[in-house]
Amino acid sequence: MAQSAAGGFSGRTALVTGGGRNIGRAIALAFADRGIDVGIVVRANREEAEAVAREVRERGARAAIALGDVGQAGDCERMVGEIAAALGPVDYLVNNAARRRRQAFLDIAPEDWDAVIGTNLSSIFYLSRLVLPGMAERGFGRIVNIGGPDGVRGLRLRAHNVACKAGLIGLTKAIALEFGIHGITANIVVPGNIATSRDEVDYPDFQALVDRLDDQRENSQIAIPRQGTCEEVADAVMHFASDKSAYLTSQTLYVAGGLWGLP
Repeated sequence: MAQSAAGGFSGRTALVTGGGRNIGRAIALAFADRGIDVGIVVRANREEAEAVAREVRERGARAAIALGDVGQAGDCERMVGEIAAALGPVDYLVNNAARRRRQAFLDIAPEDWDAVIGTNLSSIFYLSRLVLPGMAERGFGRIVNIGGPDGVRGLRLRAHNVACKAGLIGLTKAIALEFGIHGITANIVVPGNIATSRDEVDYPDFQALVDRLDDQRENSQIAIPRQGTCEEVADAVMHFASDKSAYLTSQTLYVAGGLWGLP
């Protein structure tokens, strides 16, 4: 395998969940730019996934897509199998898929809780346990989990998401400690206020407006007074994915412009 200038190797495979748009798309393309084949996992929007796959191929890397619910263990097993069959075993796992719901604590029904926990936290357990044995056998692996500021400072009306992002920190540390001996690292990238196009299907329009107002308020509390870009988050993921970061594990990198209230 030829080493790229970016410190990675061609001939490897990345799996990116939520890879059809925004941060996931930027991460997929960043891998492709480094000669790494990309498996794009999305819940339902095949058209978006195919569009990103075309962009990956235009950059000279191979691409495959898999559709399913990362919050379901069976779907995860099927999707990892499909990606591995098309591109080879997974060397880089980026857990980016997430559900965003704004609900008062007492309005969170058990099914709401299960849906958010499934997508935002259980999926990382399901997917990691599928790819870790192969990574350990090959003596190389990178797991990068996309966290959130609410995991360290809390957030009103998002108790389920706060619980997921806080749990993600512990889960990442556990994986890092157990599998470091096998040449595997596990780290977290926490985006701050990033410019994205968002589906508003999980909450009503007036609450979507509140979200945008919250973003504007948050933007006034950072050292760099602007929104970040998806590409800036992808660059942070590439930092952890690089072979040059082999001694970096169990770490959290904030791409948040110096947002107040973060470590």
